[in-house]
Amino acid sequence: MASIYSCKECNTNFNLHTNCLFPPDFYFEAGNKGTLSFSAVDTSKFKFEKEDKIRPFFETLDYWGIQRKRTKMMCVNCGKIVGYVYDDGPPMTDSPGQFHFGPSQVIPRAARYRLKNKALKITTET
Repeated sequence: MASIYSCKECNTNFNLHTNCLFPPDFYFEAGNKGTLSFSAVDTSKFKFEKEDKIRPFFETLDYWGIQRKRTKMMCVNCGKIVGYVYDDGPPMTDSPGQFHFGPSQVIPRAARYRLKNKALKITTET
């Protein structure tokens, strides 16, 4: 059983695969509420635009800051924002972290493609 993820605005198929979908209970610093997170996407289906804002933001109680660096993901067909790219995915190394306190911002992390549920149309094929 496969799911097809497409733009709710223009019905463009994003060619997202369920084997790249993170489980709903997977922990991310920036949260996961109201979104689906993928480890990889078809980059030809999206336009990417860097966003760098200097102002206070609060995603979760544990994830906040002054400067927000992320990348907007927009539908290549209609230009609607469908999600963001965060660098809070799984650590790219098996290092125990600085002073063995776990992964920190020093350890490079894999990109996470976070798509908003309200911007996606999900149909299931059997």
